Amino acid sequence: MSIGNSPEDDRPSIGRALQQARIAAGLTVEEVSSSTRVRIPIVHAIEQDDFSRCGGDVYARGHIRTLARAVGLDPEPLVEEYDADHGGRPAPTPAAPLFEAERIRSEPRRPNWTAAMVAAIVAVVGFVGFTLFSGGEDEPSSTAQVAEGSKPDKTAAKPTTTKPSDPKPVPSESAIAAAPRDKVTVKLSADRGKSWISVKDHNGRRLFDGLLLQGESKTFQDKERIDLVLGDAGSIDLFVNGKQVEDRFGPGQVERLSYTKGDPEAG
Repeated sequence: MSIGNSPEDDRPSIGRALQQARIAAGLTVEEVSSSTRVRIPIVHAIEQDDFSRCGGDVYARGHIRTLARAVGLDPEPLVEEYDADHGGRPAPTPAAPLFEAERIRSEPRRPNWTAAMVAAIVAVVGFVGFTLFSGGEDEPSSTAQVAEGSKPDKTAAKPTTTKPSDPKPVPSESAIAAAPRDKVTVKLSADRGKSWISVKDHNGRRLFDGLLLQGESKTFQDKERIDLVLGDAGSIDLFVNGKQVEDRFGPGQVERLSYTKGDPEAG
């Protein structure tokens, strides 16, 4: 079946196109519901162009895509038609660059502290050496003995100044991804297939709304809460505050989740 090749007046509606494709594929509503995990009443409503039972535009787009694939249709023209009929789709906010910028700003400060400590130690050692040598030239006999007697004290003091060991550990990629305690960090990896995802912060601001392709991953942070909608939760590996959430979702399963700064708990 071809959608969009005829004039707009002759183009079937979204629900009608899905229904015709389902019938042409020899599938019942029950069979489509079983394969997509979209409940039977919602399938019936969508085929009647009633999207009020979907729970909002985000879920409606996800159901349209899922049903279209199940009956052998290209979902994108149907989603575009839905957006045109319902005020358009909001542009996704690119969240990853914001968090990359945070990491780029925070990491250089630690090496600077290390360099400062090393420079201070070098200056102290140089000053001590200069004092010892200059003192030896003025008073060859007596001062030499003082220098020899003080030498162990000076050198004994050196190990106590080996404070570079404090700032020495530089956080690795995984330590950063494990998230600071004053924020909630969520990482999504599409390791088993692609999935549509929607991500919002605690104010309801959309951080991302789109398709996560297989092999891709994205990380999101907020100071209080991250809300997720996963179109195919079975394809996603989920990490919250540096800990992996056990895979409890089946293929094609739509999940709504919410996480805070505590241990991973599905909302």
